[in-house]
Amino acid sequence: MSPKKDTSKSTKSTVAASKKKPEKFTDEERAAMKERAQELKAEASRNARGKKAKADGESDVLAKIAEMSESDRALATRIHAIVKANAPTLSPKTWYGMPAYAKDGKVVCFFQSAQKFNSRYATLGFSDTANLDDGALWPVAFGLKKLTAAEEARIAELVKKATS
Repeated sequence: MSPKKDTSKSTKSTVAASKKKPEKFTDEERAAMKERAQELKAEASRNARGKKAKADGESDVLAKIAEMSESDRALATRIHAIVKANAPTLSPKTWYGMPAYAKDGKVVCFFQSAQKFNSRYATLGFSDTANLDDGALWPVAFGLKKLTAAEEARIAELVKKATS
């Protein structure tokens, strides 16, 4: 006869593990989700009234940029100018409370301020609709602390490629 295993300990640890509280969204994540819900409502309202979304989107983006801290505002203002100059087909809009740029209603790129999620740097990100594919591996987000002429040129290239 084989000896019996003591399963009470493993059962207790399994029960304890299943009673752990699920991880919650941070306050910043909840705020971003609320902002997105408001954006969707505003877009639906604009579409119902037949308003020109591009002009409204630009004013929304500029308002979000104005709310940012000074360092993030400087970066966002330059990113906005670079995107407008190099990808005029993209429409400015807010996306989860961040300045974003869309093609046919789908976000291609966005700017996330450092203060948005209490990060040490701002981020320029690209969605899966951006045409940046380069082999089997390529970056889709870039950390930004400051913009020099070299970074601005690189961003212009990326935005052009993303929309090609």
